[in-house]
Amino acid sequence: MNMKTETIPPYKIAYIRHIGPYGTGVQTMEKLKNWAKSNDLLDDKSIILGIAHDNPETTKPENCRYDTCIVVSDDYCVNTQHVSQANIIGGSYAVFMISHTAEAVQKAWLLIFPELLKQDYQFDETRPVLERYAVKMVNNHYCEICVPIK
Repeated sequence: MNMKTETIPPYKIAYIRHIGPYGTGVQTMEKLKNWAKSNDLLDDKSIILGIAHDNPETTKPENCRYDTCIVVSDDYCVNTQHVSQANIIGGSYAVFMISHTAEAVQKAWLLIFPELLKQDYQFDETRPVLERYAVKMVNNHYCEICVPIK
């Protein structure tokens, strides 16, 4: 797997949460993109994130939480009920670049943690794993999975 390490800065995000089985919230991404476009937040420099909060092996599928997010400036204030805002703590991440297909993302999730162990990195459970969709990268059919490491 193609892996590099990177220090990701803290981010302020605007997000829409989907609760249900992972992979069923595609419309949430479209809702967020439409909202971001209508608020002039989506351009070639935008970073969209996906955050899966629950382990599907220990959480019932109908209770799994997935946030579709866009990074916003520190001074941006969300003023709508269907979009929330939060902050993400930065730090060291193992970054895996993968093809932007459902199959490649699913396969990557199976290979990432064994790869971390193989390279002597320890997963930092205090921070979320980020699926990162930078517009320029997605336009070239790639995305990244960023795993927090200690």
